Amino acid sequence: MIEPEQASTTGMTDRGRVLPFRREIAPPTRSPAARTSPETPALSFTWEALERQLTELAITPAQKDLVATLVSATRKQAAFKPSEMVLREVLCIASVLMDETFHPGCEEGEMS
Repeated sequence: MIEPEQASTTGMTDRGRVLPFRREIAPPTRSPAARTSPETPALSFTWEALERQLTELAITPAQKDLVATLVSATRKQAAFKPSEMVLREVLCIASVLMDETFHPGCEEGEMS
């Protein structure tokens, strides 16, 4: 159980691990009401921040090693896709990185 005083400096992942929040994460710049309007663009972040967060989501070292390559490929393709499709790519990457049954480098059909 996370104590209330720890809640501001730690985050609980879905796998039960407690991770410290990074100090370099900037506080929100807009009011909560402005962020909840359906017409308002959802988020703004850097590719570096995306890579950092996806690396923390990855379960295995092999998955962590994939993050830079996947983010780089997504970044290069982003100029040619609508924002919603880039978002879809990011969500797909996140789901693969959090999949405990995905093992990069294994041949299809190979069990580990």
